[in-house]
Amino acid sequence: MSAAQPIVRPAAWRELVTRDEIDTWLTLSDWKSAASIALDWGIVFAAMAMVAAWTNPFTIVAALFLIGARQLGFAVMMHEASHRSLLSNRKVNDWVGNWLCAYPIWSDLYPYRPYHLRHHAHTGTEKDPDLGLVAPFPITKASLRRKVGRDLSGRTGLKFARAAFRRTFGRWREDPVARRAAQGVLVTNAVLLALLTAAGHPVLYLLWAGAWLTTNTLVTRIRAIAEHALTPDAEEPHGRTRTTVPRWWERLLVAPNFVNYHMEHHLLITVPHYNLPAMHRRLTALGVIDPACIDRGYLAVLRRASFRSASAPARPAPAERPASAPRIPPF
Repeated sequence: MSAAQPIVRPAAWRELVTRDEIDTWLTLSDWKSAASIALDWGIVFAAMAMVAAWTNPFTIVAALFLIGARQLGFAVMMHEASHRSLLSNRKVNDWVGNWLCAYPIWSDLYPYRPYHLRHHAHTGTEKDPDLGLVAPFPITKASLRRKVGRDLSGRTGLKFARAAFRRTFGRWREDPVARRAAQGVLVTNAVLLALLTAAGHPVLYLLWAGAWLTTNTLVTRIRAIAEHALTPDAEEPHGRTRTTVPRWWERLLVAPNFVNYHMEHHLLITVPHYNLPAMHRRLTALGVIDPACIDRGYLAVLRRASFRSASAPARPAPAERPASAPRIPPF
């Protein structure tokens, strides 16, 4: 921000843009949302086809990272549906958000929606249901390496899987919500396996399950750190959230579907993902978005999150997340 530009009061940004600009940002485009979902699935199947055509350690590792990032992309689309900014028809919005996005990655739109709205209502406060995801930061580089190791080895994913199993199949008989989610997970994953079997490559399903257990947990962790860890203690837009400007390869492997524009999302929670870049450019030009709340690339995010020295006292351990917490942290 230049010296000539005043610091804008947190709520005053609305006074600097026109109603027409806001309406443009809020405008839904069903075909753009459909294209995003189609692209996510297209990358998943392209990664699997790559392994089928050239089976070697390099293609397998590449496919795991590509698929893990797209699984985060489906979570982003589920999140979009939770704000009813995915599709213009509300029933179709919820159906697509669950059956094409949430259920395949073992999640559920309906319990996620109220849980997530509590996050927006109490961002960064003691009432934020996911404060524990970012409260321990900064951590040491050694601690960060251990977390990455747990993610890529599948230890974190197995913990998530056990919790998800208890939340769905463990309460299958007495809880209609759990029963619906369990049926959705089984049906969507059975369809995926059937498609791969019909193509003559059922073993490729292991890439989907393996990515969910490993690379997806890693990119989900990085995304959560980028959005809310070590944010200034001020009201939005000068605190509590951050935006990350990714490199092209980070968009492919870490930040699908413009999930990196997080501060902008908190300012107007029903702006669809494809309009967030334009909103970011306009608010940046107006001096609304403080450069202190912008990270240039996700490597900068990880450096910022792991600068605590080994001799410094650790921050108090955060409270445990409730057992009912969704698999996907808040956006």
